[in-house]
Amino acid sequence: MAKPKYPPIPIDEALQSDMRDDVIAINRSAAVVKGGRRFSFSALTVVGNNDGLVGIGYGKGREVPAAVEKSVKDGRKRLMRVVRTGTSIPHQVEASFCASRVRLIPAAPGTGVIAGKAVRKVCEFAGIHDILTKVYGSTNPLNVVKATMAALAKLRDQKAVAELREVNLG
Repeated sequence: MAKPKYPPIPIDEALQSDMRDDVIAINRSAAVVKGGRRFSFSALTVVGNNDGLVGIGYGKGREVPAAVEKSVKDGRKRLMRVVRTGTSIPHQVEASFCASRVRLIPAAPGTGVIAGKAVRKVCEFAGIHDILTKVYGSTNPLNVVKATMAALAKLRDQKAVAELREVNLG
């Protein structure tokens, strides 16, 4: 995986204890060798604190637990802070990664997370409780999750936009 485009967030002990992780997908691949097939596994996980911090990790190993452990460690390195307004996001945003395109749409309180498996887990671990989503193109979980993270990285609140435009909000 390429380096994240967002700055890493220093993790202290208090944040570390609040972090949860969950597996999104596990893939098995086989190499045919003289003695038969040699299997290896890759794991895609999401790490977050349900309060605005979320990261994704990808790890490979000869056994499933080793791959999951590596991916969780990778996810803790790639944490990102997500901008939220209440239980939703401030505005509609769309991003793509490879052949996957993800659209995130803010929703009224009480709507819930209307999303597929990969996008749902990322949104829930980011602390977003009301959102509408749509995935276009490829539904490969790795590409969908990366597109979702790219979309969440594009989110801005009113204060940040006002500073960028150098205007004063009433």
